[in-house]
Formats: sequence, C-alpha cells, structure tokens
Amino acid sequence: MTLRLLLIRHGLSSFNRENRIQGRNDLSTLSPEGFKQASKVGETLKGLPINAIYSSPLKRAADTASELLKIHSTNKSLILDNDLLEVDLAPWTGLTIDEVKTKYPESYLTWKKSPSELIIKREDGITYNPIQELMDQAERFLKKIFSTHTSGEDKNIIIVAHNAILRCLIMKLLGNPKAGLRRIKLDNASISVFNLKIENGTQVDLQIESLNSTAHLEPKFPLKGQHGRMILVRHGETDWNKEGRFQGQIDIPLNSNGKEQAVAAGRFLDGVNFDRVFSSCMSRPTETAKIILGTQSTTKIETKKDLMEISHGLWEGKLESEIKSSWGELLLTWQNSPENVQMPEGENIKDVSIRAVKCWENIRNSLLPHETVLIVAHDAVNKTILCDLLGLSNSDIWKVKQGNGGITIVDISKDKDLPDVICCLNITSHLGGVIDKTAQGAL
Repeated sequence: MTLRLLLIRHGLSSFNRENRIQGRNDLSTLSPEGFKQASKVGETLKGLPINAIYSSPLKRAADTASELLKIHSTNKSLILDNDLLEVDLAPWTGLTIDEVKTKYPESYLTWKKSPSELIIKREDGITYNPIQELMDQAERFLKKIFSTHTSGEDKNIIIVAHNAILRCLIMKLLGNPKAGLRRIKLDNASISVFNLKIENGTQVDLQIESLNSTAHLEPKFPLKGQHGRMILVRHGETDWNKEGRFQGQIDIPLNSNGKEQAVAAGRFLDGVNFDRVFSSCMSRPTETAKIILGTQSTTKIETKKDLMEISHGLWEGKLESEIKSSWGELLLTWQNSPENVQMPEGENIKDVSIRAVKCWENIRNSLLPHETVLIVAHDAVNKTILCDLLGLSNSDIWKVKQGNGGITIVDISKDKDLPDVICCLNITSHLGGVIDKTAQGAL
C-alpha cells in the first residue's frame, strides 16, 4: 500500500511574530493571520480524502489542525499525540533570538551550525540533547503510524506539528542525512507531501513529492535570503513523457500540454527578475525556459551541455515493456538500485551526477548576493542535483520527484559552514493542486 503523509507546520503564532523561541511550552498561540493560513490549508486540501489527522497537543498546532478540519469539512476526529510536541529548549523558551544570542552565545552557535550536537542543562541540573530526544520521538511516532495504517487501500494522513519535529520526521524518513536539519526550510502553514510504501509495518520505499509548498499563501513562495537564489525547473511535458517512453538524449520537443505547463510556471514565477538563465542544450528545456521568461525574453539563455538528460543508450525511444523483454534484469536493477546500472551504450547515474552537480556548483559559485538565476533541465539531472543538496547519494534518486514544470527554489547560505537551503521542492500547484498530477514513468 501507499501511505501519503501530508506534513503541515502550524500557522503563524504570537511567538513567531515576536521572534521568540517557542519550544515545548504552550504560551504561544495561533495569531489571527495563523488562523487565516490554516483556513487556506483546509481550502487547498478540499477534495482530497483524509483517512486520519494527527496533531501536536500544543495550542498553536491543535488550533491549526482544528481550523483546517472545519474548512475541509471532513468527519475525521483530530488525534493529539505527544510525540508531535516541539523540541524542548526549556532555558531559552520565551526569549527572543537576539536575547538567546546574547545570553547563550556558544550554545546558540552550536544550534545554528550543528543542532544535533547541542547539549542543554535544565534548571534541575540534568543535561540532555534536545535533537536526539526529538529524533527518538519522531521514530516512535512513525512506528505508530506504520503499524496503525498498514493495510488496505492507499491512505492520506495529515500531520500538523512544529518546525523542528517535522524536520526530524523528514530526516528519519530520509535516513538522517548529514546536516539534514539545516538543508530544508519549513514555513508556517506549509504543506510537504511524502509517498511511502509500507510492508508489514515497515517503510520499504519513499518519495518526496513536494517540500514546503506555500503556494496557497501570500507570498506564494519564501522570500529570497541575503545571498543568491537558484530556481530549478524541470522541462514541460513531451509526448514521450506522456507515453512513458525513455527519452534520454533524443531531442523530443514539448507537446501542447508541456507548453501550457511552462506558461503556468511562468505565471507562478511572475515578478521574479532573473539575472541569468541557464538551460540544458536540448530543445525541451530551452523552450520551457523561453516560455517562462515571457516578457523577459531579451534575457540570454546560456545552454549547458552538462545539464543534458542521462543517455539511456540502447533504451532510448523504447517503452518500459520493450526494455523489459530484452534487458529485464538490468531494468529491475535500475528500478531498485540505479547507482549500479550502466546503460547499454549510455551513461550511468554517477556520470550524470558528476557533470550535473559540477555545473550547478559552477553557477552557484559565480552568483552575486543579489542575483536570482533560473535553471531548466531534466528529471535525472535535477534529481542528482537535489540528492546532493539533501545530503543523499546517487542510490536515492527515486526518493525525489520531479514533475514536468515542477519548481524548486534553493537559497545559497551566507555561512560557508552551512549547507544551501532548499526553500521548496517540486512545487506543481500551478498545474492543478497540491498533489503532483504530471506524467509518470520514464525519464
């Protein structure tokens, strides 16, 4: 069965507005704007059947969940679970971030750069590791979910909680990549979607469908940070995408739906001024980039050979069923362990990762702090770049979904000791809803 988890951070709270540390206390409440955000989440999820909804018992999360349920009009009861409580930062609770920096400078620096190494002393003198406690908490919660919703038809489960615990849940799902907590952003009332395969109460497969979507809010996506921003888009649909035919480096153009997807992506990104634009040298991403640019059509598109799609070699132009008849065992390995496959007369995923990540880093390192760039490429190329940004390996490319016309935004970290931040990943709401409905199948 497939278990779809929709992770939702609570709406804007009173402490969020004041830049105060909330932690595990229940003094912070949902602000009027936070209630409006929760309503918008409910509206966005209307029409999506809900099998269960879980929430942290803290008021700011529980009120978000209750408001969401009211607008969604589902008959499901809210389940409060203590394993969704926020991180325990007891000595810091109620202090502003500036006050924490002043009072606990070394600990705050550890929290920002290596949160899993932070040790805090309670008033009773007992020391503890707040992130390790939260990771244990996340593991307990996921085990309960997997054992409770383990059979029958596919299910949609909503989880409403807080910034740090949601990040820990995501890290557990991803296998706890290095520096993972600092690689992603989760905004108030954001929606993140994960698809899981569960067998006998155990997670056997995972896909990030989207991460930190705020398309239902204003602004539609997170504001740019103090350094460069990179917007990564997968090209629009082609007829071969629709048919599930392996394209690789055969230069198949956009179909009419693919052109409409590019127009929709351009509308979603309306108002963004692109200082530079890069594309794979193939026609489907180049045309997508031109359509997205629209009124900025005078901006030069720099094509990069290293952003070309993976070469499938002898598989190119074939359907999966055709490949299965001649390369059945190799196809099965590709589906389960892509890092171990050398395409017949083509590339392997390591080849793609080396050239794609190098190209990405060259562009990244050339950016000035004020600049925003657009990069349009392909499924496998984007996946290898995103695995690198998430701290994952080439074996994990199937964990990252890239829908045709999907938008990912990455902000460069101003601190060289911290990873760049994925502000949102594979946003396809401009194509018809919070769930990605773009073509499935071959690359």
